Amino acid sequence: MSVDEEIQFERDGNVARVWLNRPWKKNCVTLPILKRLDEIITEVDADPELRVLVLRGRGGTFCSGFDLDELQADYIGSSTAMDVAVISAKVCDRLYSMSTPSVAVLEGHVTAGGFELMISCDFAIAADDAKIGDFHIRRALFGGAGPIYRVPRMIGIRKTKELMLTGKLLSGVEAADFDLINKSAPAAELDATVDEFISHLTDKSPFQMRITKMTIDRSLEADIQSLMVMEHLAVGVTLNSQDAAEGVAAFLEKREPKWKGR
Repeated sequence: MSVDEEIQFERDGNVARVWLNRPWKKNCVTLPILKRLDEIITEVDADPELRVLVLRGRGGTFCSGFDLDELQADYIGSSTAMDVAVISAKVCDRLYSMSTPSVAVLEGHVTAGGFELMISCDFAIAADDAKIGDFHIRRALFGGAGPIYRVPRMIGIRKTKELMLTGKLLSGVEAADFDLINKSAPAAELDATVDEFISHLTDKSPFQMRITKMTIDRSLEADIQSLMVMEHLAVGVTLNSQDAAEGVAAFLEKREPKWKGR
């Protein structure tokens, strides 16, 4: 299969749907798949019509990580071993930092590199019976694309150690209780739950979505005084935007807003 078949990009109105499509290998990824994902992220961010990116896997599973056959053949014991981590981390960080909000839809295995993709998305919604966890330590491996700096910020140090040092897998229900994901739903209700969730993202000003997401993403990385300055600047930029003017006018005129995206 070509890489465009192994990772599929579909436009569904104002929703970008990205599918990992290697179900016979539990949708494990390769470097070509990650590089194509990087291209898709750039394409989605450049398209003003696309309001949200939804990432999921075909065949009832999300992603079981990096392809271990490729890892063993090309990287373990090789001088190029660090390439996997460098490229994976860059792609996951681009996913995390993209202007367009992203939602991971979790079914089946969400482990290792799949876990890293999930924590790089803004939101995650899981089937109740999903199997979610870092998992690397079970194979004496180390995750190179985000667990040590994303997960503690989500769930705290103790729960992070519980996940990463035991290699345990959480169900969707348990992952929601861990504050690792946003929602869990019975498998039969997953699609409807996702559609309802993203409807609250696609109807907002895309301009203000970018500003708000960008500032929240920096909120744990700076001191309060610096964040206050950033907040002041964000308010100034916002109040000079066409979407802010439209949002206020639509409220006062008791009608739905028509966003310009600027």
